Amino acid sequence: MLVMATVEKAREVLREVFGFEDFLDGQESVMEEILSGRDGSVVMPTGGGKSLCYQLPALCREGVTLVVSPLIALMKDQVDALEKKGVAVTLINSTLSWDEQRERLDGMKRGDFSLVYIAPERFKASSFMNALEGVKISMVAVDEAHCLSQWGHDFRPDYMRLGNALEALGRPQCIALTATATSVVREDICSVLKLREPFERISGFERPNLSISVTPVEKVAQKYAKMKKTIEAHKTGIVYCATRKKVEEVAETIHSWGLNCVAYHGGMSDKERERTQNQFIKKEADIAVATNAFGMGIDRSDVRFVIHFEIPGSVEAYYQEAGRAGRDGEAAVCDLLFNYADTRTQEFFIQGVNPGAQLIRELYQFLLSDADENYEVFRTLDEIKEATGTKNAMGLGNGLGHLMRSRMVERFDVPGSRTKGTRLLRPEVIACDLEINEEALEEKERRDREKLEKVVQLCYANTCRQQWILEYFGEVDAPLCGSCDVCQGSENSERRGPTDDEALIVQKFLSGVARMSRCTATGWEGRFGRGRVIQMLVGSKSQDVLRTRLHELKTYGLLKQEGTAYLNVLCRSLHEGGLLVTQMGEYPLVTLTPRGEQVMRSLTSYSIEWPNQGGVAPAGVELEDMGFDARVYEQLRDVRTRLAKAERVPAYVIFSNETLQYLARLRPTTMEAGLLVKGIGEAKADKYLEPFLRVLREN
Repeated sequence: MLVMATVEKAREVLREVFGFEDFLDGQESVMEEILSGRDGSVVMPTGGGKSLCYQLPALCREGVTLVVSPLIALMKDQVDALEKKGVAVTLINSTLSWDEQRERLDGMKRGDFSLVYIAPERFKASSFMNALEGVKISMVAVDEAHCLSQWGHDFRPDYMRLGNALEALGRPQCIALTATATSVVREDICSVLKLREPFERISGFERPNLSISVTPVEKVAQKYAKMKKTIEAHKTGIVYCATRKKVEEVAETIHSWGLNCVAYHGGMSDKERERTQNQFIKKEADIAVATNAFGMGIDRSDVRFVIHFEIPGSVEAYYQEAGRAGRDGEAAVCDLLFNYADTRTQEFFIQGVNPGAQLIRELYQFLLSDADENYEVFRTLDEIKEATGTKNAMGLGNGLGHLMRSRMVERFDVPGSRTKGTRLLRPEVIACDLEINEEALEEKERRDREKLEKVVQLCYANTCRQQWILEYFGEVDAPLCGSCDVCQGSENSERRGPTDDEALIVQKFLSGVARMSRCTATGWEGRFGRGRVIQMLVGSKSQDVLRTRLHELKTYGLLKQEGTAYLNVLCRSLHEGGLLVTQMGEYPLVTLTPRGEQVMRSLTSYSIEWPNQGGVAPAGVELEDMGFDARVYEQLRDVRTRLAKAERVPAYVIFSNETLQYLARLRPTTMEAGLLVKGIGEAKADKYLEPFLRVLREN
């Protein structure tokens, strides 16, 4: 009863302070857990009312709730909104002098505030931590908690010390909140914060009012044309760009169309960014062109479109940014303008945020060599970049950050200069003796590249966009949205559910993939692409199959009767339908997606574009994509040689080498299927085809 009464109190505050009649889906159960005093992890999509989950409890009990927030503009936006509602709230960040911070800390001790928003870097200052002594802290809410996971899409090193800060504060209740987090990131959040027997609440990620589209574009002009059409149709929205240069270029173009827009990027000062956000929030401008930081916590409900001018670096980042559209529940569109060449920009960012052990050591060696007698260096990153010949300045910045976190160097203000100095803390340590966890650095870079690959897979997928995204976040049996570009185009496609026979074929195919990607008995685990998978399933006796012992698998030859041609098209459809994925690396590896696992076990429904039975080469599939059996090819050549001698004609008159390759790979077994093979017409089929088909039937 006590918990229910407390929740009722929260409901009263919800009505009186915020003007809402009742909780949104998922909020009430979170409120019960928080008000019971438990630590917890909350994943709630953008627009789901995440902020209220810590704001309401703060107003229902004594003490102050500290809210850790990553962006100055974000916390100021929320503080301003709460002040307008009469809430006792303030903020502490780097824009305030120490005297201003001290004044607010004193107010916290007096109990003047219910909520205090704090930037994460404040917790590294011992003076700040000491000043918190005597403050009655009821709860610490870590907002945008994915920032503390190095596997998250927006890692912030300052978040990493929060676990130790909680210990120093006497272990108050801690709640971590984020809009997007995979299971790995959620585990990392609990580990870094050292949450005690935490509850976990994950609200549905589905945003039924969003229509998500991926528009393939080859040229920049096509991007501008599509963007202009979207702006004309929907008026109010955000255009996300990958770089500040692109932000300025796109904003200038929109201005040239006679439209009012604002630009936002990291090259602007704090005041400029704050002014820009306020212009957009106050509806002085209806279009914002920005890099990815813009929009975190922005409370403008009438955003009707979100355009990604270039591919983002992760699915998490994409869905969080797309989720800033339609927060009022009304229909909104999200369009990703996709050109694969844009991945080069994200590759550059990945290199920048993952400097690598060699670059870190080279940077440290330069600092050692350049330091004065006080072991201090007065160089900008650009000067260091030029002196060392490093191509990626971002990598230098992150390398310097690594040295700072390792307590090898520190940065300090230089009087009368905007440039910071760098001080060596342990100059006796030489570069080759630096303690660097190279395995962790390599693993992080691998995961960052994997995240980018996932976005590329989303762009190429021929399955419901929202369903694909929801399954990425772990919602296995997600429904079709009915409104994305794929679902809207399905009326003109051959997508449908399987017949009983087709379902059995798919399950056999997926079982074969599962055995090949997981079984170590062959000694070649994780090294098989599409061609080899199909060779195994049709029972090929090629040397490649025998050498890798694939003929020993239980699924060997399981789909021989279906033929190579059919299975090649089916494999492409299973990829496009989100049941298979090919991971690129030293060896291409075909594996099952979570949905593919469910389909293999008959636990969920699906629809794909089904291939026609027959021997025609699938559109877009090259010869080298299909399994090749050299032994069968030689048998076909022998048949051709015998026929050519009997007819007293050159061998190519019977069938060309290319046609024999198609026959060896596609393996038609009927006259009808053979007629679909390139290079075989009715006359040649009637005269020559049957002995070739006989060879294929016997193999």
